[in-house]
Amino acid sequence: MLAQALAPCIRPGLVVYLSGDLGAGKTTFARALLHAMGHAGRVKSPTYNLVEIYVISSLYLYHFDLYRFKDPIEWEEAGFREYFNPQSVCLVEWPEKAQGILPAADLQITLSIQETGRLAAIQANTEHGATCLECWQTKWETLSAPA
Repeated sequence: MLAQALAPCIRPGLVVYLSGDLGAGKTTFARALLHAMGHAGRVKSPTYNLVEIYVISSLYLYHFDLYRFKDPIEWEEAGFREYFNPQSVCLVEWPEKAQGILPAADLQITLSIQETGRLAAIQANTEHGATCLECWQTKWETLSAPA
């Protein structure tokens, strides 16, 4: 439901970090977000390719998984910097693997495993992120309100 509420708030230029332990639900969240945004196809984990590219309407969404990064130089050699631009959205799993070279996050979503499911902590780090978070809060209240 979190991804469903966030989907209408996603705008070009947004950088979203997805953090959490292995198995916390980062890829599951990205998959739910893509489907809520209208992507009808399969959503693969980018663990082996490092990035999966999705085109939703006229929006380019890049889903990164940096879990296998060993050296920050890999970032430069892969040419990923050009994907972070005002026309695209970048979801980054394991951003700490490229700390110091990644563009700053507009939104930081940290997922953790709880006894009854998952807990998400969301932090806006920029004005763009704050606008997205405010939108999400409005959508969340509508979706979670009793019928």
